[in-house]
Amino acid sequence: MRARLRPLPNVPSLDESTVSASLPMRERLAAHRSNAVCASCHRTIDPVGFLARKLQRRWTVARITKPTTYRLTCRALCPGVGELRGVAGLEDGLLSRPELFTGTLTEKLLTFALGRGIEYYDAPAVRTIVRDAGNDRYRFSSLILGIVKSAPFQMRKSS
Repeated sequence: MRARLRPLPNVPSLDESTVSASLPMRERLAAHRSNAVCASCHRTIDPVGFLARKLQRRWTVARITKPTTYRLTCRALCPGVGELRGVAGLEDGLLSRPELFTGTLTEKLLTFALGRGIEYYDAPAVRTIVRDAGNDRYRFSSLILGIVKSAPFQMRKSS
């Protein structure tokens, strides 16, 4: 089951009256990105998301139609990383900026550990965990130890 992501606070939602729900998601998001506030975030997150979606769809089709051949050709332009081509490009892009992936993973793990969403005041702890994990080549165990030793985790309230 997929987790439903909550929209960020103060982010306008997709206006259903001006954007047809029958349009493909990419076109609906293009209308959403026409708002300058939304565009600043979507410029960063959409390329990787679209690439992952294409790869997932093509992987499924390739598995069903040609079980022995998996030729996936998808491209996306990701700011700060460059062009991503297929699975290898996505992997290279993530490995070229490990702090981005590690930061997102840390936020997700910390959300689970705290039993609540990440707030603005958790950002220094996330940055510290990621920086310390970087000194240990971003090992998963470093992330877990960093979370357990972090102030948000140590000061959490039990219900």
